[in-house]
Amino acid sequence: MQVEPQVTFRGVEPSPHVEAKIRERIEKLEEFHGRITACQVTVEVPHRHGQKGEIYKISIDIQVPGRDIVVNREPGKNHAHEDILVAVRDAFDAAQRQHEDHVRKTGGVHVKSHPGKAKGKVTDLFRDEAYGFIEEASGQRFFFRADSVTGDDWPRIEIGSTVHFTEMEGEEGPHAVAVTIM
Repeated sequence: MQVEPQVTFRGVEPSPHVEAKIRERIEKLEEFHGRITACQVTVEVPHRHGQKGEIYKISIDIQVPGRDIVVNREPGKNHAHEDILVAVRDAFDAAQRQHEDHVRKTGGVHVKSHPGKAKGKVTDLFRDEAYGFIEEASGQRFFFRADSVTGDDWPRIEIGSTVHFTEMEGEEGPHAVAVTIM
């Protein structure tokens, strides 16, 4: 992930245990698909007068290239969400379904089993078509798209630029995502 995930508690005392469970679920999403660029989770208890049990509302905003995944349901009368961990589970299950649908629609790219940043040099660049190729020191080549480049780096990338990236395997071979100029 390009930006450290943010977990915010509103109207409820922060809980290290709940935050750890949230971070575990974020890691699971990243294992499925490593193109998550940012994630913000808010845990709150809306002010509801006359209600006996606290029904938790979990909001999740995940940014991936080409889409924002948002889970932002009002808690309603789902009394199962009086258990904060059930509310977290249900919210992340909904986010995961949206995330999986997005991955299927964008070509079914999945993260390789060895996570982490790789390093390479840009060897080919096709600006008009918005893509290029990166080569690692081992000689392996990775395709990348302009929308896989972090921030505003696409115009600055040139042939010979040294970059960090996350390796992914797609239907047509290895891809580079989260490409960052060093």
